Amino acid sequence: MKNRVVVTGMGAVTPIGNNAADFWEGLLNGKSGVDYITAFDTADYPTKIAAEVKNFNPEDYLERKDVKRTDRFVQFAVAAAKMAVEDAKLDIGEENAERVGVYIGSGIGGLGTWEDQHTILLEKGPRRVSPFFIPMMIANMASGQVSIALGAKGPNSAAVTACASATHSIGDAFKIIERGIADVMITGGAEATVRPMALAGFSSAKALSTRNDEPQKASRPFDKDRDGFVMGEGAGVIVLESLEHAKKRGATILAEIIGYGMSADAYHLTQPAPEGEGAARAMTAALKDAGIEPSQVDYINAHGTSTDYNDKFETMAIKKSFGEHAYKVAISSTKSMTGHLLGAAGGVEAIACTLAIRDHIVPPTINYETPDPECDLDYVPNEARKMDVNIAMSNSLGFGGHNATIIFKKYTD
Repeated sequence: MKNRVVVTGMGAVTPIGNNAADFWEGLLNGKSGVDYITAFDTADYPTKIAAEVKNFNPEDYLERKDVKRTDRFVQFAVAAAKMAVEDAKLDIGEENAERVGVYIGSGIGGLGTWEDQHTILLEKGPRRVSPFFIPMMIANMASGQVSIALGAKGPNSAAVTACASATHSIGDAFKIIERGIADVMITGGAEATVRPMALAGFSSAKALSTRNDEPQKASRPFDKDRDGFVMGEGAGVIVLESLEHAKKRGATILAEIIGYGMSADAYHLTQPAPEGEGAARAMTAALKDAGIEPSQVDYINAHGTSTDYNDKFETMAIKKSFGEHAYKVAISSTKSMTGHLLGAAGGVEAIACTLAIRDHIVPPTINYETPDPECDLDYVPNEARKMDVNIAMSNSLGFGGHNATIIFKKYTD
């Protein structure tokens, strides 16, 4: 028999708030986290904007010596995980440590560390490269450092599937508990790639918005005048537990996770499969896993990157998977406010789905000004919408053709 799995805690570090409550308030108020990049000089770059995390002090969550030995993406992950565990009122000790696991994904990992240490290599030689370079840079280290910080000795892994990393990690963690391998999983994603190499690479690929004169309006999913995504950074982590474990310790249950689907486009390095057929298969697989009909889904937190192909093909995928209900379901892209957190996106978007269910309100897609005939669904334009949300779906679609979908439900005993 499968275990039911519930959400009991949340932690977030985002461009619009450095905890889950502030992040949620920012979403509901339509707050944009996009502005001019402050981390480095963008004079030579066609894109000069991103959604940076502001006023984050890693020493609030890590010892000073550990701050020097961790990349920014790991610092975000440890902060979000500690907040999530505190929110869940979860104690991890010798008696339960082996039943508590960590699955935190990252699309790119320690890019900043890589850049900094490569500069040292070129300028000062190989002997000056930090002995911590490798463990600071590798993408699994968010999961590794969180387990060390919290003493969680259960299953530990990290999905590295580009922009689907966090959603794959959450889905995999859900299945670990469902099968009885662990009682608790601390799961989500972290990313910190607002760096020269990433900006240069994504710019060369013509993937980024160049709306430098209006940073707050640059991320505009599903709008006809969209011109590319806006890079973001941060982390989103949730605590999943078996229902039995959560009830036994008297935890507050925020939502239940009921479905997980994934698929491969098997098509192109960066472009989604024609008509979104790969994304549609992931959504359909998640619906089947949850044992529900498309008509039961109230809200979809779309991948919605603000790129031409993604928004058009995701719209087609929703129609393919949902049929007539595609025109009735509320859809929004919170990336319009946070930018695209890449491997962390699915983590913060899982939090948005959970809170939409809890608070009976759906966050908007901001900057929706000019309808696109090819994107003709209900994208909850510009203002949050009060409505009953019993079931919410979250989509993440990554470079390489990686598609992941998870489904949350209002918890009933």
